[in-house]
Amino acid sequence: MKHIVVLTGAGMSAESGLKTFRDANGLWEGHDVMAVASPEGFIANPELVFEFYNQRRKQLLDVKPNAAHYDLASLEHQYKVTIITQNVDDLHERAGSTNVIHLHGELLKVRSTKNEDLVKPWTNNLNLGDLDENGHQLRPHIVWFGEAVPLIDKAVDICNTANVLLIIGTSMQVYPAASLIHYVPENTPTYFIDPNPTISSSKTLTVIKNTATKGVREFINLIH
Repeated sequence: MKHIVVLTGAGMSAESGLKTFRDANGLWEGHDVMAVASPEGFIANPELVFEFYNQRRKQLLDVKPNAAHYDLASLEHQYKVTIITQNVDDLHERAGSTNVIHLHGELLKVRSTKNEDLVKPWTNNLNLGDLDENGHQLRPHIVWFGEAVPLIDKAVDICNTANVLLIIGTSMQVYPAASLIHYVPENTPTYFIDPNPTISSSKTLTVIKNTATKGVREFINLIH
């Protein structure tokens, strides 16, 4: 069974109504990125960080997977599919995908500030005073700027086994995620879905100039 490895970014969830986090000014929903997505920002103003992610969590619970999420899930009937996502939403899972690696964490989980392996599901607001069973403050289960990406080695191993690579809704500019394209076997057919691509098709690369929902459908037609 062919193994399709899918790399997804913010553009994957945009058509579900989730805003792509960072705009051209480096602001995240009007906030300086480092104020709400770095260990230093959390130390300086934890209440701001909690409120920021509480709003993101609330928004996530109000949206649904889009057609692209469902189409990727349906590919599992014919292929081995592994999704490596930079997104912190759970829309891939809600659509039925069963093998999803979240490089940058998960919005609907929290973890202990003292033990990063102590992770638990969380759908309510998270506030100062919400503690783990050992009395330590909980924090969003998000990989912030300046923090290690624990699952990057697993993602590299997965890319090593790809028969097809599909990239959706990511500029491939954020490292270390952007480096993953270099770990698929040589001459692996690669498909890049983006409404405004900055690269062109080549021998092994097919650029699909479209949104995620239309682009994934086009990809499926191409490989069938």
